[in-house]
Amino acid sequence: MADFCMPSLGADMEYGILVAWRVRPGEQVTHGDIIAEVETNKGLFEVEVFEDGIVEQLLVQPGHDRIPVGTVLATIAGEAAAASVAGSSAAETGQRQKVSPAARRRAAELNLDLTEIQGSGPHGVINLEDVERAAAPATAPAAAQQTPAEPVKGKTTAELQAGMREAIAAAMSRANRDIPHYYLATEIDMSRALNWLAEYNRKRSIKQRILPVVLPLKAVAMALEKVPELNGHWLDGRLQCKQAIHIGVAIALRQGGLITPALHDVNCKSLDQLMAAMSDLISRTRSGRLRGSEITDAGITVTSLGDLGVQTVYGVIYPPQVALVGLGRISERPWAEQGLLGVRPVLTATLAADHRASDGHLGAQFLDAVNRFLQEPEKL
Repeated sequence: MADFCMPSLGADMEYGILVAWRVRPGEQVTHGDIIAEVETNKGLFEVEVFEDGIVEQLLVQPGHDRIPVGTVLATIAGEAAAASVAGSSAAETGQRQKVSPAARRRAAELNLDLTEIQGSGPHGVINLEDVERAAAPATAPAAAQQTPAEPVKGKTTAELQAGMREAIAAAMSRANRDIPHYYLATEIDMSRALNWLAEYNRKRSIKQRILPVVLPLKAVAMALEKVPELNGHWLDGRLQCKQAIHIGVAIALRQGGLITPALHDVNCKSLDQLMAAMSDLISRTRSGRLRGSEITDAGITVTSLGDLGVQTVYGVIYPPQVALVGLGRISERPWAEQGLLGVRPVLTATLAADHRASDGHLGAQFLDAVNRFLQEPEKL
């Protein structure tokens, strides 16, 4: 038996509001399924379950205000119990279906009859792949009919913005109070990277082209493989390094405010995959369709303000992370190399790091690695 609790969607979160359940008692769930919607000061988030099993009880009904983090919201029967429940249900009803929440939601979007779909999951559960396979000819038109998520009901844009500002201020106050920051900066010649990117993009349509910011983002991920001490969380008085490289990307919201959801496995993605993942993340962030794990998974944050003309960014670390990379505007500046003076496109990259987790020597190694990877863009 496992408890599904009010999650912590950020270091500054103490309470949340359960807005809606996406499951019913008796439904089969698998790791990663969205089962609830939770509202915080930063917005509305879809929350995943991290257990395989059967939803046994929903203990809290939507609408309850200020539910403390850690409060048990539902109970999930584990895999063994799920197998037993599935077996007994089949014996009692003969035809009772088990459908994952993601599959049920997708089938509703496509107007599919679940009784006509054969489940391929454990104990005959109908999963998302089964639904997509059944709907293959009709997927494109159905997708066109989807509408963006609505804003949180009952709150004005000004109220949402004020709540987010309050949450950001609380987190930054804590960061300034508790984290001993140190800062480093370096200037990176981007001529090789930009020339390579121009040639790379020339073979692609406008929609398929890679934005320049993707190159330093991938370089940061590869540099973290060399200096893993900057990829982690400071918890219980010690550094807990993360194996997966999930990078928080600072995204400005249309109604005001800032949020930093995580791009997952950045080091494992090609540039095209990274561009597609970043576009998808920005779209879902601004339409209020983020997952809870995308708020908590990041081991480091990258913030880019170059498009606003900022040359140098000195950021504040978002706890419990231990580092933040700031990217400024790529601008033409004087550059001397091998005794010759010329003009090069130059990027100022900064590192804000937690002195409890690393030191200036490691920070310098990290920035040097970022620079070296950007000098060989074909290897990114």
